[in-house]
Amino acid sequence: MEKQALVQLRGIKKWYNLGDGKLEILKGIDLEIDEGEFVAIMGPSGSGKSTLMHIIGFLDRPSEGTYKLDGEDVTSFSDDQLAEIRNRKIGFVFQSFNLLARTSALDNVALPMVYAGVPQEERVARAIAALESVGLGHRLDHNPSELSGGQQQRVAIARALVNKPQVIFADEPTGNLDSKSSIDVMRIFQDLNEKEGHTIVFVTHEPDVAEHAKRIVKILDGNLLSDELVKKRRLAVDEEHMYEQKG
Repeated sequence: MEKQALVQLRGIKKWYNLGDGKLEILKGIDLEIDEGEFVAIMGPSGSGKSTLMHIIGFLDRPSEGTYKLDGEDVTSFSDDQLAEIRNRKIGFVFQSFNLLARTSALDNVALPMVYAGVPQEERVARAIAALESVGLGHRLDHNPSELSGGQQQRVAIARALVNKPQVIFADEPTGNLDSKSSIDVMRIFQDLNEKEGHTIVFVTHEPDVAEHAKRIVKILDGNLLSDELVKKRRLAVDEEHMYEQKG
């Protein structure tokens, strides 16, 4: 029996009606992502890469085409069905962190488990473990305003992990970070993929960030331009050393 891709897109189009015409964002994307892959979706501003990410992350719907997640056709699912799958199977990391401002790191990370109905004691234990896995076990009680941008993004990554998702989607996860914090965050994604087997898909317009992935999909003007394996990834530890030398 042929192995099914975790993410399978066929003929995905997205447009918005504008008066008598329509604005086409995606023009027929075919894409498959297998379990355990680490994929970067690249493209300039306006290319359609974020729209594609929002569709495969259930934050938007295609105008045309089919989407299967883990072999299940989710194209025509209701909003409630999509929300349930998103909470159970998907972890999402955003450029702007999307943390609750007056809430501790621990409670921010535990929040998705409240919606999933996980008992409180288990929520706390899993949230602590997730924060420890991203190096923030000593910052459990700190609010976002007491954390650096890089630390806030690590909290967001921990939050994406707690429900043990099948796939983690990240939309420009280093977009608001300095070079050093970007390297730290990308190293965490590398470790999650290489050491723990998480499937990770992220959007970026930065070539240096994309090179941390194992596969780069390029989008241009709503079309899939190229889909290539990364021949030789730049090691995050080498990049960090480079920046230290510059400093």
